[in-house]
Amino acid sequence: MRRPSTACSLEGVDDDATQPHLFSALGALLLGASASAALAQNSATLVPAHASLLPPAFGAWKADASAQAPTAEPAMSLVNANHAALQEANPQRSEVTSFVGPGGRVMRVEAVQFGDFSGAWSAYTLVRKPGLKDEKSLGASDAVGENAILFQQGATVVVAYPVTRADVEALKPLAGSLPAVRGSAAQPPLLPTYLPTKSLVDGSVRYALGAATYSGEGGVLPSAGLGWEKSGEAVTATYKDKRGEETLTLFFYPTPQIATASLKHVQAVLPGLGPKFETAKVKREALLVVLASGTFSPAAAQAMIDGVHMKQIASTERGNPPPEFHSEVRKTASLLANIMILSGVLCAAAVLLGLFLGGGRAAIRVLRGKPAAAEVEFLSLHLDPQNAPASFAQEKSVERPENPEETR
Repeated sequence: MRRPSTACSLEGVDDDATQPHLFSALGALLLGASASAALAQNSATLVPAHASLLPPAFGAWKADASAQAPTAEPAMSLVNANHAALQEANPQRSEVTSFVGPGGRVMRVEAVQFGDFSGAWSAYTLVRKPGLKDEKSLGASDAVGENAILFQQGATVVVAYPVTRADVEALKPLAGSLPAVRGSAAQPPLLPTYLPTKSLVDGSVRYALGAATYSGEGGVLPSAGLGWEKSGEAVTATYKDKRGEETLTLFFYPTPQIATASLKHVQAVLPGLGPKFETAKVKREALLVVLASGTFSPAAAQAMIDGVHMKQIASTERGNPPPEFHSEVRKTASLLANIMILSGVLCAAAVLLGLFLGGGRAAIRVLRGKPAAAEVEFLSLHLDPQNAPASFAQEKSVERPENPEETR
């Protein structure tokens, strides 16, 4: 289930007066009173390593508010990202700081902490430039651009510039100092795991939690009417091989009824999207709506969507692992099998206990020189000689004459 967005204000952020455009761009993202309240609600899962989001120093780099900010525009930036899309990812607090390192180098660092891993990954895929590969050398994911490095660590997304690939090692202490995330908030989203991996273009996966994010990430459909207000989520990916290039889109909804309504909407809008969607194929798979569009043939597009299956029942709470699916027959068979196993274990335990107690007792008697089996003894009070048996007086019988006249 998608959580509501929480607005953040600019108050309390260390920024340079020489760059006023940062204030307007980060106005609703940076730390303030509303973000403090939201952070308190998530204190069970967000574990800050220090009071501020960014540390005062990491490695050979130290924060310096007086350092002149770089003038070159970064290849990737949280400051210049789609503000409405970032709000859909549930930001908690943000910070922008300059660090001074070896040789007087100045590095600008932008960081935004979100409510959970899913929100952070949605923001990460939004900011990552097309064509950049996702790597695992820094945090959960990282992408190295022309003069900037974007990475995600837990529920925090960070952009550092101007830097090169050689600075990845220098940024690892920074990644390790960011707030840790625990519990369900630390779980990655389930929806991307349903994407096929064959012919997948590296770095093409995009994850959206709302209409603004879906549009900002280049979604193939108009964002309106796709059920975002009903906790809809979407993941898109590009596939490329000798058949051509195809975009696969998966929409996830909390109930089959919402998924069915979304399927009907997609089927209604496809004919009006032009020649590029003449070979597009769409279907509903449990809680998913699967769409394949691009240059694949109709048969290849159909085969692609037919290859997407929900092997497990998806949880409606993002980040929670789904429960394994069993039919009623399998449940009953599993219950009976468990009962039989338990009965067998109890019977075996009873036999072993009897052998142990009985055999042990017999062994002790033999060691004492007595027979293994003991005769049963009965207790007796020996009262027979003391009490004579009770005797009862017998009534004397009176003979009555048969003829009543004889008694006269």
